[in-house]
Amino acid sequence: MKERIRKPGWLKINIGANGRYTETKRIVETHRLHTICSSGRCPNMGECWGKGTATFMIAGNICTRNCKFCNTQTGKPLPLDPGEPKQVAESIRLMKLEHAVITSVDRDDLPDLGARHWVDTIHEIKAANPQLTIEVLIPDFQGNPQLINKIVEAGPDIISHNMETVRRITPLVRSVARYETSLDVLRQVARSGTTTKTGIMVGLSETAGEVEELMDDLIRTGCRILTIGQYLQPSHKHYPVAEYITPQQFHSYKRIALDKGFEHVESGPLVRSSYCAEKHIGKTRRENNH
Repeated sequence: MKERIRKPGWLKINIGANGRYTETKRIVETHRLHTICSSGRCPNMGECWGKGTATFMIAGNICTRNCKFCNTQTGKPLPLDPGEPKQVAESIRLMKLEHAVITSVDRDDLPDLGARHWVDTIHEIKAANPQLTIEVLIPDFQGNPQLINKIVEAGPDIISHNMETVRRITPLVRSVARYETSLDVLRQVARSGTTTKTGIMVGLSETAGEVEELMDDLIRTGCRILTIGQYLQPSHKHYPVAEYITPQQFHSYKRIALDKGFEHVESGPLVRSSYCAEKHIGKTRRENNH
């Protein structure tokens, strides 16, 4: 049995807590909300909740897919909760957020793959929080252009869809999603004029050349915001970490990505797809006003 690689010092985090963290935690638990912060075991939960930000996960907490890198529970999901869109919208209002990130499990069991529920949630959030900016981190909807267009038409400020990894490793760790399908999703979103974003993990045995190839593929879709973070194995049952990427290499990836044409890049060992998301919309708005 292969010995697990010891985590380096730069991956040690201080969870920390403050009054804002406690209040965010209380609202999430009181309203029985699902967040990718907790289900994904995000290393930045303390920092983000301490700032009063969280990534809400809608459509339940059971995914129909079984990706080898993901800690979200997989199986047969429960029926959608029709009250969830309003509940999420009200929770965001109580948390006094200026920018909210919404994601979901994959719902391949539903005829519309959950698209209507997504649209209802976006509309309810906008109605309850008119000054809020919204980022959505969407599944691939099996590449269905009509379903993706429903999300675009709902009018979120940023639409994100994660590539997760390079072309070669995609079939090894993603149970259903395909590399080209994810590129097609990003291409469709970018062509709509909506700010487009994606995130990848490194440390899965990819080469620097493969990461650069992925960057080139993304630039060609029109995607301009990229997050790069270290893959952290959730349990012994998940895909093993092949390598812990150094902070220096993350810095190099950021420089390369910016040189290739990305407008905003978050690259670091503890970066996750919604990390510092509020900064991206702020920069985008300022640039669009010039």
